[in-house]
Amino acid sequence: MLRLPAVAGRFYPSDPKELTSVVREYSRADARYSPMSVKACLLPHAGYLYSGHVAGAVFARITLPRKIIVLGVRHYPRGEPVAILSSGSWRTPLGDAPIDEGLAAELRQQSALLCEDSLAHSTEHSLEVQVPFLQVLAPGFSFVPVALGTVQFESLVSVGEGIARALGSAKDSVLLLTTSDLNHYEDDATTRIKDGKAIDRLLGLDARGLYDTCRKEEISMCGLGPAVAMLTALNAMGAKKAELVKYATSGDVSGDRSQVVGYAGMIFS
Repeated sequence: MLRLPAVAGRFYPSDPKELTSVVREYSRADARYSPMSVKACLLPHAGYLYSGHVAGAVFARITLPRKIIVLGVRHYPRGEPVAILSSGSWRTPLGDAPIDEGLAAELRQQSALLCEDSLAHSTEHSLEVQVPFLQVLAPGFSFVPVALGTVQFESLVSVGEGIARALGSAKDSVLLLTTSDLNHYEDDATTRIKDGKAIDRLLGLDARGLYDTCRKEEISMCGLGPAVAMLTALNAMGAKKAELVKYATSGDVSGDRSQVVGYAGMIFS
């Protein structure tokens, strides 16, 4: 199937030249670092105006392989709670990005919870906003989109373990690109405190701790499910290191500190 863009012109520019320019500006290389190969990364998914600079800081730090799993949220109560698309392509103003059918088939074989479902992906922005970055920075890539609507811990662990098995059997390098924004719509000071607690658990590769902390502290991390699944996969794959590349809130751009959303860019190796 061809998945058409749902948020072009709103979350990111619809003009191809402008979009390419914005992505390159946000992802400008930092002379202090050499790009490195990583197992996974965590990126925000708000409009580029607010969180594109955080995502770009991560992309500037990593080497992108040709195969990528994009693990995102299902924000809307439509479709399967663990939804994959296994064939076709996604269109953006920059063209069509192909789904990696072989990698998708391996994921489905390794995770019984994954269901083929286009409805869950049809209007979901968390995955879509990652694609133009990849089209500009990793020409020729293919990917597998997975949207998680469930926040049941056991299901998230099951998905993460399945991802680890699929990656363990992959012949080529595969990046697990996971997307989440952090705390939503509280004041900036409160959000930074809450986000710091979630980031500490992410830095500790602590899936259970992240889940429990977000529940106990009422941290409205929309991608809690994808993050728990990612940390589960990373632990199964023997990941040892996590790094916070950049943190910001929407207030840094808007100037309004009364109600903000937090954004973290992280890499895992």
